[in-house]
Amino acid sequence: MATTGSAPPADVAPRPPARTTRYDVDRAALGQLLADQPRYRVDQVWEGLHTHLAEPADMTNVPLTLRRRLAEELPDALALTTEAAADGGDTVKWLWTLGDGSRVETVLMHYPQRSTVCVSSQAGCAMACGFCATGQAGFTRHLTSGEIVEQVVRASRRARADGRRLANVVFMGMGEPLANFAHTWAAVHRIHDDLGLGARHITISTVGIVPGIRRLADADLPVNLAVSLHAADDELRDRLVPINRRYPLGLLAEACAEHIERTGRRLSFEWALIDGVNDRRVDAARLADYARGLRAHVNLIPLNPTPGYATRGTPADGVERFRRDLADRGVNVTVRDTRGTSIDAACGQLAAASVPTPTRRDRAGGAG
Repeated sequence: MATTGSAPPADVAPRPPARTTRYDVDRAALGQLLADQPRYRVDQVWEGLHTHLAEPADMTNVPLTLRRRLAEELPDALALTTEAAADGGDTVKWLWTLGDGSRVETVLMHYPQRSTVCVSSQAGCAMACGFCATGQAGFTRHLTSGEIVEQVVRASRRARADGRRLANVVFMGMGEPLANFAHTWAAVHRIHDDLGLGARHITISTVGIVPGIRRLADADLPVNLAVSLHAADDELRDRLVPINRRYPLGLLAEACAEHIERTGRRLSFEWALIDGVNDRRVDAARLADYARGLRAHVNLIPLNPTPGYATRGTPADGVERFRRDLADRGVNVTVRDTRGTSIDAACGQLAAASVPTPTRRDRAGGAG
C-alpha cells in the first residue's frame, strides 16, 4: 500500500520486481547469459539494444533462435497502457504498467532545436508535497535502473520516428531521484556511457535531499542539478515541501554550494508559483537573496492544476510581475513554457492515472 507520511529508506525498494528486464542487465551479466554463444554476439546484442535501440526481433544480424531467446529471457520492463498527445503532437505522455502492476509515466517534449524526455525514478512519491499530483498519490516503490533506462530508450525511438533526436534527459517525472540514488545513478551511467548523452544533457531534480546532493557532488559525472525550491523561508517551505523539516534551507544551501564547487555546473531552482502563497514581493525578495548567494538560475512555473490541491496557479500578469521583480534584483530568471496541461503531462501533474482523451484543440496544438 502506498504511504505518504515520510520517505522510505534510500535505495530500499518495497515490492521489488520479480523479473530481470532487458535494460537491467549490464554487459557482464549479458555475457553470462550468452556464455554459450560466440563472444562477438555479446557486442552485437549490446550495440543492438543501446546504439540501434532495437527490439530483439529486429536484430537481424543475430540468429532468429537467439532473437526469440532474448525476447523471452529479457522482456520489456514497460507495458504501454495508454498514450496521449498535445501541443500539436509535440508533447507525448505514456502511462506504463510494470511487471508487478505498478504504474509510471514518461513525457517526451519536442522543441524546435531539441527533444527532451522527462523520466520517472519511482512509482509514486513519498515527499508528500501537497500541490503535486504524484505526492498526493503516495509511494509504491523505487524503479530499477533498467526501468528508468527503458523510458529513455522508448522516447529515443519515438523521437527518431518523428524525425528528431533526443538531446536531453530530465529526472523530473514521478518520484524523488535522490531517494533512489543507486538505481538512478546506474541509469545515468547507462544513459551517458551507452546511449551516448553527455552529462551536461542530463538533469536530476530533487526537492532537497541533502545527503543525495552531497553524493551527487562527489559522483563521477557532473550532471546538472535542479532543486524544487518553491519557498525561500523555512516556515512556508515546511508547509509546501515537508522534507524541509528534515533538511532546512540553510543545510540545503550548503549542499548546493558543494555541488557547484565540485562539478562547476550552474544550479537551477524550480519555483511553482501559487496564487497568494509564494508569489508576493516578500517571496521574490527572499528568493533573490537565496538564489544570488548560489549564483543560481530560477525557473518559474505557474502551478498546474491537480485534483487534490484547490489553490490556483498565479495568473499570467502575476507571473510576469514576479519575474520582473527577480530580474530587477539581479537574478537570472526564466518562465518555463507550460506543456501538456490538457493531458496531465505538465510539471506536478503526473499521477499514473488513465490519460484523458486529447481534445481536437489539443491535437491542433492549442494546449499549454
